[in-house]
Amino acid sequence: MSEQEVKEQRAVTGHVISDKMEKTRTVLIERRVRHPLYGKYMRRSTKLHVHDEGNESRKGDKVLIKECRPMSRTKTFRLLKVLERAPE
Repeated sequence: MSEQEVKEQRAVTGHVISDKMEKTRTVLIERRVRHPLYGKYMRRSTKLHVHDEGNESRKGDKVLIKECRPMSRTKTFRLLKVLERAPE
């Protein structure tokens, strides 16, 4: 069994915030984390570049993405499917 088969790949959902590049989307991932001292929940976000081979997603869409091998310096995720379309 290879190392890639052993390592579980991460799948997350997020919203497309930019579709200006060819075959690449910028996706915003939001999560809630608890403050270590005060216990209040805070929103934290991460922007990821995602490979979209068919240019099927648009700005505002909710998408499911999965970790993959590095495709460029900043792209290490690929689009699995569009969960919700943005209203036009």
